Amino acid sequence: MNKLFIFNYINFFSRPRKKRVIKKKPNTKYLKYKEQTRKLIAERLVFWNQFYGFTYNKVFIKNQKTRWGSCSKKGNLNFSYRIIFLPQELVDYIVVHELCHLGEFNHSSKFWVLVTKTIPNYKKLKNELKNKGALYTNIKN
Repeated sequence: MNKLFIFNYINFFSRPRKKRVIKKKPNTKYLKYKEQTRKLIAERLVFWNQFYGFTYNKVFIKNQKTRWGSCSKKGNLNFSYRIIFLPQELVDYIVVHELCHLGEFNHSSKFWVLVTKTIPNYKKLKNELKNKGALYTNIKN
């Protein structure tokens, strides 16, 4: 009995398993607004970068749920498609914020000096995003 148990145990765990594929529903809002957001971000990057002259690599529009934007060490800029639903001044703050990371890859005082160059009221906008951001992102698929 003991040998049979061990044999069955080894047999059970050594046979190949089928991988479970979890199919996700496509995010229809993301697909619908991705290109509109890309166009908006591209326009705002061109506008704001005339004041900074930074070089960035690629721009990605993602379905980020916890961030409005990010900047990679490779110089890629990432933005949430949900930006399309924000007021213009908040869009501009996010774009400038990510652009300034190309000059200062941190949130030091030098970074905030860069932001202040074009968005002097950034503290107000930052707080508005923090306090009301969830209102803008409660978008169902």
